[in-house]
Amino acid sequence: MSTRYTIPIQPLAIITLLFLSVLWFPVYGQNQDMDQAPHTDSARQSRVNLHFQTTYIYQYKPSFSASYSGQHSLSKEEEKQNSLTGTMFFGARLWHGAEVYINPEIAGGSGLSGASGMGASTNGETFRVGDPSPTLYLARAYLKQTFALNKKAIVAGDGFNQLQTNYTTRTLAFYLGKLCLGDIFDINNCAGGPRTSFMNWCLMNNGAWDYAANVRGYTFCFATALQWDNMTYKAALAALPTVANGAKLSTDLAKEYSINAEVTRAHKLRNKDGHLRLLGYCNTGNMGNYNQAISQRWAWLGPDIADTRQHGRTKYGIGLNFDQQLTRNLGVFGRLGWNDGQNETWCFTEADQTLSLGAVLNGAGWKRKDDNLGVAIIVNGLSAAHQQYLALGGQGFQLGDGMLNYANETVAEFYYSFKPVSAGIWLTLDYQFGLNPGYNHDRGPVNVFSVRAHVEL
Repeated sequence: MSTRYTIPIQPLAIITLLFLSVLWFPVYGQNQDMDQAPHTDSARQSRVNLHFQTTYIYQYKPSFSASYSGQHSLSKEEEKQNSLTGTMFFGARLWHGAEVYINPEIAGGSGLSGASGMGASTNGETFRVGDPSPTLYLARAYLKQTFALNKKAIVAGDGFNQLQTNYTTRTLAFYLGKLCLGDIFDINNCAGGPRTSFMNWCLMNNGAWDYAANVRGYTFCFATALQWDNMTYKAALAALPTVANGAKLSTDLAKEYSINAEVTRAHKLRNKDGHLRLLGYCNTGNMGNYNQAISQRWAWLGPDIADTRQHGRTKYGIGLNFDQQLTRNLGVFGRLGWNDGQNETWCFTEADQTLSLGAVLNGAGWKRKDDNLGVAIIVNGLSAAHQQYLALGGQGFQLGDGMLNYANETVAEFYYSFKPVSAGIWLTLDYQFGLNPGYNHDRGPVNVFSVRAHVEL
């Protein structure tokens, strides 16, 4: 059977209307959106760049108390796991305003209990992949085309998936190819991701954002971003996996697709940079429904959401994201997220509401300008239907204790990142404390100790 590449009219109309309407949106101030790389004076543009990264994480979890366990519980036994990723970042300039980026990646290892048993899973470098053996795959391969809309020049410095480039303060950019939606949306300047910053899944992205991705976190995507001085408007149409937490992405966009839109405002508070971002998304796919699964369950068996899957079901939500520098060395950040929680989680993690707050202190104050100290807290929740489904013995792709004495899942994370030499090497000590893992008051608390080594070239 041939693969269909049908483009739905409704998502394209929404994206078109959004970007036509923002041309009339009032703009205040003259700050740039710091989602781009740091800006400097005009400089020579690079034609090609090549970078590498590798990250190793070791995690240790002592045993903890649990009244019962199920198929997707976090194991109550002592556990030791590790992960290793390596990525090549190749970029090249094709023609005026056009850049192409390609990222082969290798990943191996496992999260604690196979990255199951917690909505706020503790290692963002791991996936719910059954085989922990190192696997080579293509993470990203995409084209970026940028059009200048004025002549006020700024420079994005050389970096991962970023050629040194002369941009302007008003630009229109298009992305097409395979990438991670988190590369474009829900960026936070204080929580930079599990390779260099906080390790928890719900600190690298908004936990309630079920962002379109295969099991390794990547998707086929068309995205556009309009930067207009201190305002940035973004939208994307992306592919969903064919099954929940699946490796294969659907190319039948008439049936399965994800729409994402975000507005960002950059501002100054007492001459210190800050950003406020509002994100909205809607996924449409072959999803199961929690309430239907509950009503169709057999008396002696738990409900099975996979039996209720139906094309055309949606999951939608919103997210608020801020970061703010308070002093030269201290920044604070937070995220607030909600989704409707009626149909099953399809891509990211089982969290229908989330709140996270944190702070990062740079080591310049104790003459360690390349070191960072971070502290954050996450509180996740589930919808009433999602709670009842799990309480009756239902299984998601990440949660399922067989029973559920519901309570909000709460995780605190602390890390210290240390750069021992001038080369691009960082060592990190990390500790996470979790209450009610898997939203279950009958399990935990849990302690997770981690060591990370990260190298950049």
